[in-house]
Amino acid sequence: MQTESQRTHWYATWMRDYQEILNSKLSSLPVPMNLVLPSGQVFGPKGANLRLSINDKPTLLKLTDGNLGALGEAIVEGRADFTGKVRDLMSAAVGLLNQDPTTESPRGNWLFNKLTNIKSRRAHTPSRDLEQIQFHYDLSDEFFELWLDPKRVYSCGYFKSEQDTLAVAQEAKLDLICKKLNLQAGERFLDIGCGWGGLMLWAAVHYKVHAVGITLSQHQFDYVSRRISEMGLEETVQVRLLDYRCLDSNTTFDKIASVGMFEHVGSAHLNEYFQSLLKLLRPGGWVLNHGITSGGIDCHNLGAGMGDFIEKYIFPGGELEPIQDVICSVAASGLEIVDVENLRPHYAKTLWAWSRNLEEQLDIALSVLRKRMPAEQAVKILRAYRLYLAGCAIGFEQGWSSLYQILAIRPGPKTKDSYPYTRHFIYEAQRN
Repeated sequence: MQTESQRTHWYATWMRDYQEILNSKLSSLPVPMNLVLPSGQVFGPKGANLRLSINDKPTLLKLTDGNLGALGEAIVEGRADFTGKVRDLMSAAVGLLNQDPTTESPRGNWLFNKLTNIKSRRAHTPSRDLEQIQFHYDLSDEFFELWLDPKRVYSCGYFKSEQDTLAVAQEAKLDLICKKLNLQAGERFLDIGCGWGGLMLWAAVHYKVHAVGITLSQHQFDYVSRRISEMGLEETVQVRLLDYRCLDSNTTFDKIASVGMFEHVGSAHLNEYFQSLLKLLRPGGWVLNHGITSGGIDCHNLGAGMGDFIEKYIFPGGELEPIQDVICSVAASGLEIVDVENLRPHYAKTLWAWSRNLEEQLDIALSVLRKRMPAEQAVKILRAYRLYLAGCAIGFEQGWSSLYQILAIRPGPKTKDSYPYTRHFIYEAQRN
């Protein structure tokens, strides 16, 4: 058993080594940052605009290990804090990593893969998916309205120019999807995971389709129902509070869009999901899947604790797959892939716009959240969303995550050449 003198000596030695590690990390960061230890000791350059304060030793240890998720959790729970710009904090976080977070998942390990598959199946029953979707999307309409565009499009925008505003980029994305699907007046169009209705309403107004949207969010269902009535679209647009697994496969559609949806399906259900889309399409029908994939080629869950942070505070049950696995699932369903486009830089720009909108209204955001929950919970949620939006933005910049639009058709008799030979129809088509 150690004496008091031995413990004191051990701690002094540990602190000396630890301080060397801290000084080395801080000197290599892309932005100047002060680090304040629980003792009050300050490391880093004088006058840095960014300051990170750590209030307990376990968080300090995880910080030197490059566990950014643990740091994020400590900030949310009040065991750490920062002053300065959240964008600078994320730039510093990149420098705190010990390795590429897309290389930490042991996908080659059969036992890991088996356990992951079991976990995914259990996490994505209809009842669990309902709980998980409502946990996120039914948080507060007013809160989301603060930082989304006026149409509340909660997915990657499409920036035709660096000068485009968020609102312009989101309308461009809605139109890009409609053009890729080659929507025609009178066609039956299904929007799976329709959100606050931006795409289905855009398609109905500008392309004269008959649209059906489904969502598991009660708030989104109520909002879209009101918008349909306000816009006088009751004859051509419907919204349903429905799980995609409950759609009647005897009813088919000409075109289907799934935007920001398949991330909630679960890796164990991807084949079944795309098979469902196949059954819902008429022969020769088209489907566009717009969704986030993991970075790298073997990444199942974002490392450095970041995937765990998002699972706990933002998207319970959310799963990201490498693009090659997604493509295999699409092909295995019987759909024929005809076009794939990577919009990763567009999502980084979209997320920074969302982050900037939230950062400019922090007091209002906190007040909005306090209307729906206890003050302490509201503070934690606001902290989590600040880190989530800026963290995801830096993740897309770094290539830790990506965003793909996959366009596919359902083959059938006399449909082998139903897809145009070139992409000109996408970029030159005019709205009706």
